[in-house]
Amino acid sequence: MPALPSPEVVRATERTRAGLQRQVRELAPAPFALLELAMGSMVTQALYAAAELRVAEALRDGPLPVEDLAARVGADAEALGRVLRLLASQGVFAREDDGRWALTPMADALRADHPVTMRDVCVLMGHPTHWDDWNGFLEAVRTGEPSLPKRRGMGAFEYLTRNPEYGAVFIGGMGNMSAAETAPVVAAYDFSRFGTVVDFCGGDGALLAGVLESAPDAKGVLSDPRVAGNGAARLLEERGVADRVTLADGDLFDPMPSGADAYVLKHIVHDWPEEQALRILRNVRAAVKPGGKLLLVEMVVPEDGDEPHSGKLVDLWLLLLVGGKERTRSQYAELVAKAGFRLERVVETAAAVSVVEAVAV
Repeated sequence: MPALPSPEVVRATERTRAGLQRQVRELAPAPFALLELAMGSMVTQALYAAAELRVAEALRDGPLPVEDLAARVGADAEALGRVLRLLASQGVFAREDDGRWALTPMADALRADHPVTMRDVCVLMGHPTHWDDWNGFLEAVRTGEPSLPKRRGMGAFEYLTRNPEYGAVFIGGMGNMSAAETAPVVAAYDFSRFGTVVDFCGGDGALLAGVLESAPDAKGVLSDPRVAGNGAARLLEERGVADRVTLADGDLFDPMPSGADAYVLKHIVHDWPEEQALRILRNVRAAVKPGGKLLLVEMVVPEDGDEPHSGKLVDLWLLLLVGGKERTRSQYAELVAKAGFRLERVVETAAAVSVVEAVAV
């Protein structure tokens, strides 16, 4: 994996890019600029088709004419060429002078074996079930309540369990996003000062493995309701940290393993309205050592300004599905205070997430 830029460089680049995008839109007549935004869903579907067909994998060994490429992926050559023409206009794939199609850096990230692959998240974003979920978005905006439970007759997490095929698609997409955040989190935050770190609902342990690799004297506890069968033991062994990790079968609202110096909750609190979020945080408060740290890895939405931020997009998805929300720094300060913590700082990373650090008081 290439070296990560500093969070400061990333934020400066994001501001520059956002400014250029605004200038480009201001140069166009307003109705046409708005039309271009509204048609963005078509780019999503083109990415979905390319990801499902594994076009990027077919081009791994070099450029191909569209006829050969279509034969390899099982598509109509003319239709596939039209998809690639659109994606190339967005910097995904490129047409060479001789007419053959080739990978670009963004297209390369559609490969399932890319170090920071986005294939599964592109499949999720274009999946028919995901799109059907968004048919209830207007209702969620009108009521302020998640519409998925009403439309499906069950909560989002139950729906994923009862529909394992889509559940695998959803988990795969979330896994892409989460994996891309691990290295930036470990690079930005110093975990070496902790003796024991609990990763609560930490999935397969990829984040905890990164934490322990960066803190060779620390021990870890991986607490997750699926820890017995989700591949965590194998991953931790492969990463060389299994001898420093205790596996714990803990559910969301269960009491937590006690006595640790730090409790990491990555994309947990944002899934829940305040009442349930506070139940989880108070469980941390009951378990943590005196003066111990609560570390929330979340997309912290900027307090002011209208600059683009991934948290503003995910925030609407949370409203739709579960009634959760992405929060600002001040909202996190207020939330953790109600659970017995004091917010000390928010550490930005080279990804869209930050580490919200709070201390038990």
